[in-house]
Amino acid sequence: MSSHREAPEVSKDPVVDSTDVYAFVSPDKPNLVTLIANYIPFEDPAGAPNFYEFGDDVVYRIHIDNNGDALSDIIFEFTFATFVTNPNSFLYNTGPVTDVSDATLNRKQFYSVDKISYFPDPRTGFRTVVERLVDSKPVVPCNVGPRSMPNYPALAGSTVLRLADGSSVFAGQRKDAFYVDIGSIFDLGDLRPFQNLHLIPTAAAGGVNNLQGFNVHSLAIEVPIASITSSRTQQADVNSPDAVIGVWTSASRYKATVRGGPTQTLTGSQTGPFVQVSRLGNPLINEAVVPMALKDAWNKSTPDHDAQFAAAGLHPELAKLLPVLYPGVFPNLAAYTKDRVDLAAILFTGIPAGVVPGFQNYSGPTIADMLRLNVAVPPSKNPNALGILGGDLAGFPNGRRVIDDVVTVELRAIAGVTIPLVDPTFKPDAAAAAIKDGSDAAKPKTLGTFPWLDDPISGYTTVPPQGA
Repeated sequence: MSSHREAPEVSKDPVVDSTDVYAFVSPDKPNLVTLIANYIPFEDPAGAPNFYEFGDDVVYRIHIDNNGDALSDIIFEFTFATFVTNPNSFLYNTGPVTDVSDATLNRKQFYSVDKISYFPDPRTGFRTVVERLVDSKPVVPCNVGPRSMPNYPALAGSTVLRLADGSSVFAGQRKDAFYVDIGSIFDLGDLRPFQNLHLIPTAAAGGVNNLQGFNVHSLAIEVPIASITSSRTQQADVNSPDAVIGVWTSASRYKATVRGGPTQTLTGSQTGPFVQVSRLGNPLINEAVVPMALKDAWNKSTPDHDAQFAAAGLHPELAKLLPVLYPGVFPNLAAYTKDRVDLAAILFTGIPAGVVPGFQNYSGPTIADMLRLNVAVPPSKNPNALGILGGDLAGFPNGRRVIDDVVTVELRAIAGVTIPLVDPTFKPDAAAAAIKDGSDAAKPKTLGTFPWLDDPISGYTTVPPQGA
């Protein structure tokens, strides 16, 4: 749900559909920041014989804004190329694969990464520096099963690249770490903690993680904090503007594709320039805030143009629906007609200093959907999945960690628990703090280090036990 099938057109093109973005200071290496962008929602682990892969005709980018103008100052650009070992075989692999170079891996994909940096220039406005970080390294293949990949953790671990500056890079299949009760929420806003109070009541039931049986494809990079701030230093002062970065991801395709051609190939010819067709910053924005008619326009636009979508965040549809769907449960929310300045701060500008004691991730007045991370906030020794709502300043909406329960946080915020931060006269309804997605009992485990997301489910395993 974070951004799984969030817009009509991108839902038809899953290779470019970004599902989740994560940005956090690495708990085991607090001088580094981890950036993860996931693509291809609802990957069925048993999707044989043509298993999932990144698009060779797609440019994937992780963007960083480090000066608050909602424009890219640093881009990590991923591109891919796929090769077939034995074109006469229909198989993904023709035998056990213990190394990504094995001839038994019949379909091999490779990736390259460029770091594109934009620096101010008094003559031209800015100058561009392009640095090749990764040159044609193997993508870890999909987890077919125990016979095909007898030691998948080792196979995946062998593809994690360690660069000279301490950076790490990974590309390949992972287990979807996002957890959400999609089926419940989209069944007319059924909130399982008090679904018996719904306009169309049903018996109480526990939450279900509808994503627990699926994989995604991940782009993950861990880089020194000092390499991405505007001052190129690791800022220790939480209140410094230099400590805040904005992060989002995008996917772009060629502007024109001509099918067929002299050889009657499927791809034919393609011509540039590349055109953005997908993007993602904060979770659930395009999914559950942007109106249906604007969703595809959102995906094609850039954060610096997000003022045109601000009205959807200031008066979200779900906040209006909750009092209707739950009669008498949200009377205070129903009576509140002011602009939702609290949501605008969380999603579109960052939280200014003075709102949450000892914290800020304000990037300036520019309205923009970016995942804002204050890199001066150290990793938490006792992480709370509710992030800042749970008193953990290292969690969402200060960036986003893999463990963060972003659905519960955003549902509670929409229901009014964050309004008193900007309007002390408002008293949230008691039910607002009781809202819970309910799928957290089945959330997946994570690795204790980079690339953080767990190994994918195999096609042989298909559906893991609840909570695996």
